[in-house]
Amino acid sequence: MPKCPICSSETHASFSARLLKKYTVAYRHCPVCGLLRTETPFWLDEAYRSAIDISDTGIVLRNLALASRLAVLLALNFDPKGAYLDVAGGYGMLTRLMRDCGFDYYWDDRYCENLFARGFEASAKSAPFSALSAFEVLEHLHDPLAFISENFREHGCRTLVFTTELYRGEKPPSADWWYYAFDSGQHISFYKRETLEKLAERLGLHFYSLRGLHVLSDRKPRFRRLSHCAMGCLAPAFLMLIRKKLGSLTQADRLKVIGRAESEGAPTSP
Repeated sequence: MPKCPICSSETHASFSARLLKKYTVAYRHCPVCGLLRTETPFWLDEAYRSAIDISDTGIVLRNLALASRLAVLLALNFDPKGAYLDVAGGYGMLTRLMRDCGFDYYWDDRYCENLFARGFEASAKSAPFSALSAFEVLEHLHDPLAFISENFREHGCRTLVFTTELYRGEKPPSADWWYYAFDSGQHISFYKRETLEKLAERLGLHFYSLRGLHVLSDRKPRFRRLSHCAMGCLAPAFLMLIRKKLGSLTQADRLKVIGRAESEGAPTSP
């Protein structure tokens, strides 16, 4: 019987669903930590013909909101002058937004083209990083523990800030839960709070959540209550203060990439 990759308990058959409108796929549930995931995914090449699903119409609004909350979290609880990395960073929108806020942020993604943060790939900054971020990523992983452990080793870091929609209750949500995303076939693992707590335990880390951002870290939050308040309706005001204090990197980055291109003999746009 397949075992849970997080707590090693035996998993139970839960239900089956039709993915990509063509494949009948079995889902298994861990009764101990609550992890729900599909059978070994054989359809992913087809599901990821486009790295970003066409139905993800919230991608821009989500990145704007995430950047605002993330900037406050990092400024209050981590080193504002440290280097940060967005793993599985998609088109690079979040990395660009964070650099615009003044954070020394970098991008990494094996499966997606970097459109918005070119020149600031992980290779441009060697480890260690103060923290990693991975937004809307864990639901795409069949073995989240292996993914997180690998990135910690590779990037010399023990902190991950991430998002994923959690479910509640002893049983998995009913089949009409929107987060299953059966039509796209890209969401293959689902979690509840107890799952993430067990994940932190396996990694020897602390776990906490603030305003929808989940954190696995070897450091406890320094200003948890203040962070919770500042990441709410006050986030835009705090973001302005952070940008003023750190100084946006927008113009400095422009000059940096132009300088690189000129030194390499590549043409630059005006």
